[in-house]
Amino acid sequence: MAFIMPDCGEQGDRADIKSLSLDELSEELAACGEKAFRARQMYEWMHVKLAGSFAEMTNLSKELRERCAGRYRYTALEALRVQESAIDGTKKFLFALYDGNLVESVWMRYKHGNSVCISSQVGCRMGCRFCASTLDGLERNLLPSEMLDQIYAITRLTGERVSNVVVMGTGEPLDNYENLLRFIRMLTDENGLHISQRNVTVSTCGIVPNMRRLAEERLQITLALSLHAVTDEKRRELMPIANRYSIQELMEACRYYFEKTGRRITFEYSLVGGVNDTDQDAAGLAALAAPLGCHVNLIPVNPIKERDFVQSEAARITAFKNKLEKKQINVTIRREMGRDIDGACGQLRRKELTQERAAGSPIREE
Repeated sequence: MAFIMPDCGEQGDRADIKSLSLDELSEELAACGEKAFRARQMYEWMHVKLAGSFAEMTNLSKELRERCAGRYRYTALEALRVQESAIDGTKKFLFALYDGNLVESVWMRYKHGNSVCISSQVGCRMGCRFCASTLDGLERNLLPSEMLDQIYAITRLTGERVSNVVVMGTGEPLDNYENLLRFIRMLTDENGLHISQRNVTVSTCGIVPNMRRLAEERLQITLALSLHAVTDEKRRELMPIANRYSIQELMEACRYYFEKTGRRITFEYSLVGGVNDTDQDAAGLAALAAPLGCHVNLIPVNPIKERDFVQSEAARITAFKNKLEKKQINVTIRREMGRDIDGACGQLRRKELTQERAAGSPIREE
């Protein structure tokens, strides 16, 4: 879903001004008769000062602010629900979009800084068996502004700077490729929040053509591949995308990405009890990771009520990690955060939608 800027006098749906780069915003305002410096002022309000509306842009004339409010859509996400973990302080946010759709984001505090995990789509069409995000399918792609404003809104609400961004929430980022790329460039641009590309991680379940496209961009982000199985047969049971791209194709794409960017790939591996946590699985994972020098991030799966998958036992997780380390694989076990607040991808959004359907009063506007 690409956004389209209308001519200044065009009627109909309002254009999404917050998805424009500084150069594009300058051209847009110039076409409407505004001086170039106004664009820089407005861009700073949107992407540095994180203004919630045109009305907050106090060094712009009232007339300009009112014209813009009538002409453009200004993305400023509304937090419908905020849950805070009593265990670790993790916060989960459920945001309402302009069309009534819902997305969720997670804020996590670490010693090295605050991280935000954002969504890239409303829902997801990838169908991964252990994920709540995909249970209701894909509603639509998120615009760059809607990805950015998850970070902006959380910054405003917490009063704390975000230093790391993970695009690993609801949705498949590489299924929303063009908007994702614009989001990354705007997030890391010196005229905006200027978060280092090295502090941005993008997760994918393995859309091979777009992994190769992303490699050509030569960004310095971290690419995380949701692998979750080491044989095509087992991966197809867990992830329908495996019916399109084999593990061999995935590894070739990973190798290509590393050659083009010099950035080490991360393998995300959700451990599902009795499914993919055997010694043979560990050996297979080590064989895939070693030639690429990959980091492996083991994820104790977050059980969801709609599936019968269970988390591997603690002893099995430790044994699996030890098997990898003996093969000289760099491995970590993801710290479990937000378990008591529907921390897994899609859980909070799905709970809200389920409650709305039961009550017969959906938030979404048709």
